[in-house]
Amino acid sequence: MAFNKIWYTVALGLLLPFSYAHTDFFTSIGHMTDLINTEKDLVVSLKDYIKAEESKLEQIKKWAEKLDQLTDTATKDPEGFLGHPVNAFKLMKRLNTEWGELESLVLKDMSDGFISNMTIQRQFFPNDEDQTGAAKALLRLQDTYNLDTDTLSRGNLPGVKHKSFLTAEDCFELGKIAYTEADYYHTELWMEQALKQLDEGEVSSADKVYILDYLSYAVYQQGDLGKAMMLTKRLLELDPEHQRANGNMKYFEYIMAKEKEANKSSTDSEDQMDKDTEVKKKDYLPERRKYEMLCRGEGLKMTPRRQKRLFCRYYDGNRNPRYILGPVKQEDEWDKPRIVRFLDIISDEEIETVKELAKPRLSRATVHDPETGKLTTAHYRVSKSAWLSGYESPVVSRINTRIQDLTGLDVSTAEELQVANYGVGGQYEPHFDFGRVSPVSCFHLFLLHKHCVSLFQVANYGVGGQYEPHFDFARANEPDAFKELGTGNRIATWLFYMSDVSAGGATVFPEVGASVWPKKGTAVFWYNLFPSGEGDYSTRHAACPVLVGNKWVSNKWLHERGQEFRRPCTLSELE
Repeated sequence: MAFNKIWYTVALGLLLPFSYAHTDFFTSIGHMTDLINTEKDLVVSLKDYIKAEESKLEQIKKWAEKLDQLTDTATKDPEGFLGHPVNAFKLMKRLNTEWGELESLVLKDMSDGFISNMTIQRQFFPNDEDQTGAAKALLRLQDTYNLDTDTLSRGNLPGVKHKSFLTAEDCFELGKIAYTEADYYHTELWMEQALKQLDEGEVSSADKVYILDYLSYAVYQQGDLGKAMMLTKRLLELDPEHQRANGNMKYFEYIMAKEKEANKSSTDSEDQMDKDTEVKKKDYLPERRKYEMLCRGEGLKMTPRRQKRLFCRYYDGNRNPRYILGPVKQEDEWDKPRIVRFLDIISDEEIETVKELAKPRLSRATVHDPETGKLTTAHYRVSKSAWLSGYESPVVSRINTRIQDLTGLDVSTAEELQVANYGVGGQYEPHFDFGRVSPVSCFHLFLLHKHCVSLFQVANYGVGGQYEPHFDFARANEPDAFKELGTGNRIATWLFYMSDVSAGGATVFPEVGASVWPKKGTAVFWYNLFPSGEGDYSTRHAACPVLVGNKWVSNKWLHERGQEFRRPCTLSELE
């Protein structure tokens, strides 16, 4: 589109106030930035400790040098030296007083300040869950973007500002975390990478024996008995007395002998073995494969004929008085479902205000339990979120009004502004934005209209942050997630992009093959429901993990109530 070439903005950094204890750091890049400040403070404290130790050693060194010269002179002529009454007095004084003071100096603990600071800061440190969560995020990024272990280990990622690499010990830790999850596929990949780096001469505390121990078992679990035996033999060359390796080798030889005796020649048996050895290949559902391809920009390409139907324009909100003289820039992103993007629709100042309002409230994001209908945390949604109401800030109120003017929909029944910050590899697996479609006819909406406070949502995706394929409505077998609101289903979604992303972070629609890439200051809009009130299942969408950079979005979910005359229903189910 023409607008793509001329309208762009620069991504902003993020700094949050440090005023909370541990709260799942790995789920939010926003909160992880505080750890940078914490670590910097600890480094300053450590350097102060080093200076104190150096100062103490310098005093001891000067004392030693002075006494070295003095004792050299005294030992050459002890009687002559002590014949001087001052020397005799000073010898008594040194041994009685000054050596005691030196002893006190040597015994003085200069680490008190550093240890006190460590004790205070430790309550804000990440825990095992955070380390495991961050490790799993790297594995998700590896799978989603088809990254080989060497590329990821060397830090050769697109658009990086601060290149970093993984040591052999880091690779070993990733492999161990995968092993604890019984993920032998990734265990093999990362243990092999650790071994490769050690074989290349990297100096590390990682032990080849331990690496080979994990690696051989992971390979065996995936059905490759020959390779498992080869790795075990290599382990025994390094440590012939390794008890587990010796036991495994005997077991592997026993299994191998049984296989030879059985002489598996039948085609059925061979086919079954082939299936068993293919365990190491990732078994994704078709949707998952489409989702990952779209995240990599390898998805369905729209035909030239369909592309000709997409236009960019100046849009006045159907002659809205606020935009007649100053229309906004709008472009078509997709035809079915119709997805439009508004450009330069939110200013940098408004973005910063929304983020500053949201940051102190970020907490672990929740999902609706399909059985109970209640909110709960889930492993498939890794993020933090907060909610803001229009009455809290004129900026949020102004944004709400802007959405109403440009969509023509009533925002008085919309949801609050939700701020969600996605962490490293953050994700939200497939779901719908709209809830279970009500059996009540479209006409009955006229009688059921209720008013409630205007609502709005904001989200921030960090490195690896993602929102996996989902609908902005709940699945058909879920309880009515919006029954308590009394405002009907989520009729439409408005999504602001509040930062640029160096790599990754696209919003994708696996059902139709659409990919929408984040551009700071823009917003996309689509309807979740047909005019009849039926759900449009082609709007199933996801936010891809952010590979490099930081992603903030803010979204507004608009509901059915109040739209009876603004978007009249039709008699056709799919219109």
